[in-house]
Amino acid sequence: MVVSFHFRSNSFPSRTHPQAAHVDEQLARLRTSEEASTSSTYSICKRIDNLQELHESLGKLIWLPVTQQALAQGQNKKAVEQLLDGSLRILDLCNISKEALSQMKEGLMEIQSILRRKRGDLSGELTKYLASRKFVKKTFQKVQKPLNFAKDGESLAIFGEAKVVTISLFDSLFSYMSGSNICGKWSLVSKLVSQKRVSCEAQANEFTRVDSEIQSEKTMKIEDVQILVSCIQDLEDGVESLSKSLIKYRISILNTLGQ
Repeated sequence: MVVSFHFRSNSFPSRTHPQAAHVDEQLARLRTSEEASTSSTYSICKRIDNLQELHESLGKLIWLPVTQQALAQGQNKKAVEQLLDGSLRILDLCNISKEALSQMKEGLMEIQSILRRKRGDLSGELTKYLASRKFVKKTFQKVQKPLNFAKDGESLAIFGEAKVVTISLFDSLFSYMSGSNICGKWSLVSKLVSQKRVSCEAQANEFTRVDSEIQSEKTMKIEDVQILVSCIQDLEDGVESLSKSLIKYRISILNTLGQ
C-alpha cells in the first residue's frame, strides 16, 4: 500500500522530503513483516522494535516547521483530534499487554519454582494460571473487536497509516498470546488482497505448548516453562520500550498544538 501524504493542505512535506521518505520506508518494512505467513516471539519483538523506530521518526517529522503549520490549521482540527484519540487508545493496548504479560509471568515463575524444588502446591498454581489465561483471552477478545477504528475518517494519512500498522501489531500479539488466529485480521485482509493462501488455525507456540502441558501434570516440562518466561520477558521489554516511544510521540503532538 502506497502511503499518501494528503493533508488537505499544501504545506505538508512532500514524499521527496528525506524525513517523510524515511517514514515511508519504515511503513513499507512493517507491512512486509506483517504479511509474513508465520509468527514467533522473535518476529513480533522485531516488529515492536521497528514500530518504536517508526514513532521516533514520526516525532522528528512532527517537529518540522512545515508539519507544525499543517497540524495547527483549523481545517485539520478534527483529524488531529482523531490522531490524539488513536494514540491514547494505543497506549491503552500497551497497558493491557503489559498487565497480561506480567500476570502470566508471575504465575509461571511460581510454577517454575515448585517444579525446581519439587515441592509445593503445583496443582493449585496450575489451576490459578489456567484461570488467569482464560481471563486474559477474554480480555483480548473484547479488545480486538473494535480495533478497526484505526481506518475511520483519517485525513492525516501518514500518521493514520502508522496507527494502522501499530494496531495490527497488537492484534497479532494478542492472537499469538491467546494461541488463536495467529495471522490476525489485518494480515488476513492484506493476504486476501494479494491472493496468498492463508491458514488462520490455531498454531502451536510457547504459550499454547505450556497450556497443553498444564492439562496433565505428568507432562509438565520445566524447560518449556523457562522458555515461555524468557519469551514473555522479551515481549515485556519490547512493549515497555514501545510505550515510552508512543508517550513521547503523543507529547510531541500536544506540544505542537500548544505553541
